[in-house]
Amino acid sequence: MGLASSDVNESTEDRYRAVHAYLSDGAHATWQEAATQYGVSVSGLIEAMGADLQRPENERVLGPQLPALVTRARRIDADRRRRRGRPASS
Repeated sequence: MGLASSDVNESTEDRYRAVHAYLSDGAHATWQEAATQYGVSVSGLIEAMGADLQRPENERVLGPQLPALVTRARRIDADRRRRRGRPASS
Protein backbone atom coordinates (compact mmCIF):
# COMPACT_ATOMS: atom_id res chain seq x y z
CA MET A 1 0.00 0.00 0.00
CA GLY A 2 1.16 3.53 -0.75
CA LEU A 3 1.80 6.29 1.76
CA ALA A 4 -0.89 8.86 0.97
CA SER A 5 -4.66 8.67 1.08
CA SER A 6 -5.27 10.82 -2.00
CA ASP A 7 -3.82 10.06 -5.40
CA VAL A 8 -1.11 12.43 -6.61
CA ASN A 9 -2.37 11.91 -10.14
CA GLU A 10 -5.98 12.66 -9.15
CA SER A 11 -6.90 15.77 -11.11
CA THR A 12 -10.17 16.95 -9.61
CA GLU A 13 -8.94 20.54 -9.99
CA ASP A 14 -5.78 22.28 -11.06
CA ARG A 15 -4.45 23.19 -7.64
CA TYR A 16 -0.83 23.32 -6.67
CA ARG A 17 0.77 23.80 -3.28
CA ALA A 18 4.28 25.01 -2.57
CA VAL A 19 6.95 22.88 -0.96
CA HIS A 20 9.63 24.93 0.70
CA ALA A 21 13.00 23.46 1.56
CA TYR A 22 16.40 24.73 2.56
CA LEU A 23 19.08 22.73 0.80
CA SER A 24 22.83 22.78 0.95
CA ASP A 25 24.47 24.46 -2.02
CA GLY A 26 25.57 21.06 -3.32
CA ALA A 27 22.12 19.48 -3.05
CA HIS A 28 20.51 22.50 -4.72
CA ALA A 29 22.98 22.34 -7.60
CA THR A 30 22.44 18.60 -7.97
CA TRP A 31 18.65 18.95 -8.21
CA GLN A 32 19.03 21.72 -10.79
CA GLU A 33 21.62 19.76 -12.80
CA ALA A 34 19.52 16.58 -12.77
CA ALA A 35 16.45 18.50 -13.91
CA THR A 36 18.41 20.14 -16.71
CA GLN A 37 20.03 16.87 -17.76
CA TYR A 38 16.66 15.12 -18.08
CA GLY A 39 14.77 18.11 -19.47
CA VAL A 40 12.28 18.40 -16.61
CA SER A 41 11.67 20.81 -13.74
CA VAL A 42 12.68 20.15 -10.15
CA SER A 43 9.00 20.32 -9.21
CA GLY A 44 8.26 17.68 -11.86
CA LEU A 45 10.86 15.38 -10.30
CA ILE A 46 9.39 15.94 -6.83
CA GLU A 47 5.85 15.33 -8.10
CA ALA A 48 6.94 12.09 -9.81
CA MET A 49 8.64 10.92 -6.61
CA GLY A 50 5.46 11.66 -4.66
CA ALA A 51 3.43 9.59 -7.11
CA ASP A 52 5.98 6.78 -6.77
CA LEU A 53 5.69 6.82 -2.97
CA GLN A 54 1.95 6.23 -3.30
CA ARG A 55 2.45 3.00 -5.21
CA PRO A 56 2.56 -0.32 -3.38
CA GLU A 57 6.03 -0.93 -1.98
CA ASN A 58 6.85 -3.70 -4.46
CA GLU A 59 5.94 -1.45 -7.43
CA ARG A 60 7.94 1.66 -6.50
CA VAL A 61 10.75 2.84 -8.70
CA LEU A 62 12.62 3.84 -5.54
CA GLY A 63 11.92 0.34 -4.23
CA PRO A 64 14.70 -1.06 -2.08
CA GLN A 65 16.60 2.26 -2.16
CA LEU A 66 13.97 4.09 -0.09
CA PRO A 67 15.07 2.83 3.37
CA ALA A 68 18.65 3.97 2.68
CA LEU A 69 17.41 7.39 1.52
CA VAL A 70 15.28 7.72 4.66
CA THR A 71 18.31 6.85 6.81
CA ARG A 72 20.34 9.56 5.06
CA ALA A 73 17.48 12.05 5.44
CA ARG A 74 17.22 11.35 9.17
CA ARG A 75 20.96 11.93 9.55
CA ILE A 76 20.73 15.24 7.65
CA ASP A 77 17.73 16.35 9.75
CA ALA A 78 19.49 15.43 13.00
CA ASP A 79 22.69 17.23 11.98
CA ARG A 80 20.73 20.37 11.11
CA ARG A 81 18.83 20.30 14.41
CA ARG A 82 22.09 19.94 16.33
CA ARG A 83 23.66 22.88 14.49
CA ARG A 84 20.63 25.08 15.14
CA GLY A 85 19.91 23.83 18.65
CA ARG A 86 16.40 22.69 17.72
CA PRO A 87 14.69 19.78 19.46
CA ALA A 88 13.98 16.61 17.52
CA SER A 89 10.56 16.46 15.82
CA SER A 90 8.05 14.00 17.19
